[in-house]
Amino acid sequence: MGKVKKWIRNLSVRKTIILYLSVSLLVCFLLSAIIGHAASDIQEYIWGKYTDDKDFETVLEIENQGYLAQIPRPAGSEMSRLDHTISETCDFLQTYAVLILSFAGSCVAVFLFYRDKLKKPLRELEQASGRIAGNDLDFRITYENEDEMGHLCREFEKMRGQLAENNRQMWRMIEDERALRAAIAHDIRSPLSVLKGYQEMLMDYLPDGTIDQEQAEEMLQESMKQISRMDTFIDTMRKMNSLEQRELRADEITKDQLETDIRAEMDILGKKKRICLSVQGEKVIFRGDREVILEVLENLLSNALRYAREQIDVTVSLSAQELSLSVRDDGIGFQEESEKITSAFHQQNIKDSLTHTGMGMYISRLYCEKHGGRLILENEESGGASVTAVFRRIA
Repeated sequence: MGKVKKWIRNLSVRKTIILYLSVSLLVCFLLSAIIGHAASDIQEYIWGKYTDDKDFETVLEIENQGYLAQIPRPAGSEMSRLDHTISETCDFLQTYAVLILSFAGSCVAVFLFYRDKLKKPLRELEQASGRIAGNDLDFRITYENEDEMGHLCREFEKMRGQLAENNRQMWRMIEDERALRAAIAHDIRSPLSVLKGYQEMLMDYLPDGTIDQEQAEEMLQESMKQISRMDTFIDTMRKMNSLEQRELRADEITKDQLETDIRAEMDILGKKKRICLSVQGEKVIFRGDREVILEVLENLLSNALRYAREQIDVTVSLSAQELSLSVRDDGIGFQEESEKITSAFHQQNIKDSLTHTGMGMYISRLYCEKHGGRLILENEESGGASVTAVFRRIA
């Protein structure tokens, strides 16, 4: 019985309504035949009471010879009121029982069809629409039958999930905008305050010779450092504004070519610490944006070089559908949550603000997500940090 119910639940809507109507009409036809036969027997019994023995024996004789015979119907005036009413009722049932039962059976079939196939998914979709209209996306649609309504509910669930993801991304963008405004206020105000202080000191003390030339030159050098810091910040802001508008380019990347490019980056960056490279995977062609991948690698290597003690391990895994870059260092590891580390303008200590804008991990995360992948931050059990950038193939 359970298998039959499961089979009906997963049956298509069209086949289900045909099945329900067919079974209903078949049952109705059988019932109407039974009712018609019973009504005929009742009529013959009533009519037999008003038939004399000679006519009754004639009917029996005809039936014994293999022919159909019917007791003659007496006139209505000959029968009692009750027998006449019952006889007329039997006539009505013999004539209209099929029509009445077919109509009633069809109504029952439609009711059962609605209850079994439409009521639950329609209720869930109605409730889901109301919750979405109220900006509540923290729920799931549980109707999972393998019919058209189940397919509709699954598509609705995908839409809800996408709306929830879009909502999360929107709030992340809002938080990033807040962080951006705060960073702009901080990173612009700090060097400007330093420049203003040096300028005021030079204007106050330089004319009367209170400070010597060496002190003045030292102030000017420090001022140039602050100007350089502002230039770096402005370049970073320009790059950040172009991240979302940048279109990915599908370059053909091979294992040998990628290894050559990575070694070139290592030769440029790895002057003070040892960098070991391991390239794994088959000799296939991966389609992805080569410049984006190398820029992410450069950001990860630069970050590792700042915290590694002696050695950095770079592991590359390449397949036709996915490319992953893992950079591990032997430093102290991550001291904060990955979400905070990959946020805009994240700086672990105050000294970073002089030479480090805190955008490398943030840009790397955005590029990985734009490339269909993700950025994974972990702490190694043996110590040190591990960052893995995953890129998906561009069609």
